[in-house]
Amino acid sequence: MRKRQAKRRPLLPDPRHNDQLVTRFVNMMMWDGKKSVAFKIFYDALDIVEQKKTDEEKTSLEVWKEALSNIMPHVEVRSRRVGGATFQIPRQIRPDRKISTAMKWLINFSRKRNEKSMAQKLAAEILAAAKEEGAAVKKRVDTHKMAEANKAFSHFRF
Repeated sequence: MRKRQAKRRPLLPDPRHNDQLVTRFVNMMMWDGKKSVAFKIFYDALDIVEQKKTDEEKTSLEVWKEALSNIMPHVEVRSRRVGGATFQIPRQIRPDRKISTAMKWLINFSRKRNEKSMAQKLAAEILAAAKEEGAAVKKRVDTHKMAEANKAFSHFRF
């Protein structure tokens, strides 16, 4: 590379839960630099999760973290050209990439849901992912199946 790698900026923890992971999630969800709107959507979604959750001893933030861990992929396939053919090679994922991939999937599949507001969509997807169902968990399962199917090409790893 011509330029050096950019320094990672420290993330400030969010005001309500004092958690950096929440800030990272809100930053991914934010559109057009509207961070306060994104925080309001996230907190409203957690309030909805608090009302609808079945497990009484967990807080809504713990349900959200459990949903993220249920969505997190452990392997992914990367394309690699060997000779004239392109192979899908399964690879382990770095821990920070696991988290960011899970967050992206949760946000994208929340946006595709049919509820009225984004907070309701996000809350429904969080509750579904905490129960290991929903579109984001299906995406993780499909990714793992793809890696398992292409396990024969893992010797092409670089």
